[in-house]
Amino acid sequence: MKGHPLRTTVIGSYPFPGWLEFAAAHLERFGPADLAEMQKDAVIAAVHDQLAAGLDVITDGEQTRLDFNLSFYGYLEGIDLEAAPERRFGPPAHDQRGKHRLTGELKAPRGLGVVAEYQRLLDAAPPGPVLKVSIPGPYTLSGRIQPGGPYKDRWAVTEALLPIVRKELEAIVAAGCREITVDEPSMSCYAYREDPFRFVGIFERTVESVRGKCRLSTHLCFGNYKARAVGPRRYAPMFPAFFNLPVDEIHLEMASREFAEIGMIAEIAKRCDVAVGIVDVKSYYIEPPEEIAARVRLCLKHAPADRLSFAPDCGLSQTARWAAFAKLRNMVEGVRLVRLEQGV
Repeated sequence: MKGHPLRTTVIGSYPFPGWLEFAAAHLERFGPADLAEMQKDAVIAAVHDQLAAGLDVITDGEQTRLDFNLSFYGYLEGIDLEAAPERRFGPPAHDQRGKHRLTGELKAPRGLGVVAEYQRLLDAAPPGPVLKVSIPGPYTLSGRIQPGGPYKDRWAVTEALLPIVRKELEAIVAAGCREITVDEPSMSCYAYREDPFRFVGIFERTVESVRGKCRLSTHLCFGNYKARAVGPRRYAPMFPAFFNLPVDEIHLEMASREFAEIGMIAEIAKRCDVAVGIVDVKSYYIEPPEEIAARVRLCLKHAPADRLSFAPDCGLSQTARWAAFAKLRNMVEGVRLVRLEQGV
């Protein structure tokens, strides 16, 4: 289903360069041309690091977003951006980020900006690696919007966002992108308390118009804001419902969980490819290539090589750049060692 066995890939995000963090805090000092140059340069930096690490699949590192999903709210009409959070001090958690208040019908007449992200990636990347785009799904996006008015609860907000995300997916495919991750971490975080079959139905309707026109994947994790999870770190509540997700690849967070529930990849591999999170983005322990190779061999005990890909557990935006690069480099080298053993 994919280019070759034991593929190396990423989820989406990559750390911002320090200069970009500084510039983002002083945007008033820059003109439109300066900002466009910064965006281009940041994508070039992210692409450089991923290529230097040797990845088979790369992204733009989500360098022009605020977090993996927060920038999308700036494209929406019908909301009043960011009320003050209830808690501002103490250890970081999601309650330190405010919610957007609804003011009318949710619309995105300019789209969500992902087509422009893909174009910047195309401009920066040389021939060779597969180019992937990641976009949050409607249920995850709904989590930062306070229900109200015509949208009485989170489900209603999700339904309003669903056609907006679907239209963006159609535009991304029309632009030529052939690999897309629809990122729905909120579904995996809250499957323990909600109906997982309802989540599958939402996902199906989101991707129905692009299914078969690109390689689709999704990422099932437990949250990574400031390297902290927000849901019970078990996959069991999601299945068997999530076996019905209409995707070509499912990504699982495994390294930070010491490969608990690793046997689950066997069942997933009967239905689609499985990308195993094989380095821990929440830890500053840099896994050596030999340890990565041992983890790959463990996965091969449960699933065939032609069904397996390998990636970090989650996006790398919450990991320092030096560590993110070292983890990717060692991940690629560890997988290469097993490829040699397997003759692939």
